[in-house]
Amino acid sequence: MFESCRNASVFLRQPRRFFALACAVAGLGLTACSSNFIYKPEVVQGNFVSREQVQALRAGMPRQAVREVLGTPLVTSVFHAERWDYAFTIRRQGAEPQQRRFSVFFKGDALDRIEGDPLPTEAEFAAKLDNRRLPTKLPALKATESDLAKFPTKPVTGAAQPAAPVGPVSYPPLEVAR
Repeated sequence: MFESCRNASVFLRQPRRFFALACAVAGLGLTACSSNFIYKPEVVQGNFVSREQVQALRAGMPRQAVREVLGTPLVTSVFHAERWDYAFTIRRQGAEPQQRRFSVFFKGDALDRIEGDPLPTEAEFAAKLDNRRLPTKLPALKATESDLAKFPTKPVTGAAQPAAPVGPVSYPPLEVAR
């Protein structure tokens, strides 16, 4: 039984066999690295801004009201104090990356204008995230009377008796009185 273990050093000393074994191990390792079995984490960066949020914005809104609707901006620049930038990126395994950019411009403390990519509604965004496949066709769940007659019915035992009322339950003390 242990004869093969004793002869392992002889087997590995032969250059051709050692080279073949090394190539096989390297090939299996490289195949495993290139397969899709490796977990790639979902990467979400930035603030998702929906079409409903943008529709809630009105010209002349103060900065604090805009912040309450859209959230804290991803980028605020010292050199462009009148501009807030919202960017959103999501990368998921098995799906195309999504990227959106949106900018809000102010004059003083009041909202002046907005610019950016066309934004999806919250429902559209959620539908795009759900990559589960729906079943193509569901079977009809109808049983005829003849199908139901094949199964035995439960016997009815007299009149249904009302449940007895449950009185107060007393529990033992949690600690022993001393």
